[in-house]
Amino acid sequence: MKRRPSVLGLRCIRSEMEIHLTPELQARFDQLVSESGCAPEKLIEDALAGYVPEIAETREMLDSRYDDLKSGRVKAISGDEVEAYFREKSAAARRSRLAS
Repeated sequence: MKRRPSVLGLRCIRSEMEIHLTPELQARFDQLVSESGCAPEKLIEDALAGYVPEIAETREMLDSRYDDLKSGRVKAISGDEVEAYFREKSAAARRSRLAS
């Protein structure tokens, strides 16, 4: 039987939000709340304050790279080419270590 994730209710000044956590994550979160003495709402707010800008930055980078590909400013590389490049790079590094 599949277990339902735990629900952590948070109250914000302008809205209310529910966060669904797996039992394992809920246990880790509860332990952090207990050890830190911080309010659950504060811990979630702090985590999101760091996470949201990081996700926005990643999204901007991916959008920019996609635009570069679509415009032709950069050339796409096939998976086979990438694999061959790294295999050769690894082989060269091994040869270099053996020669030393």
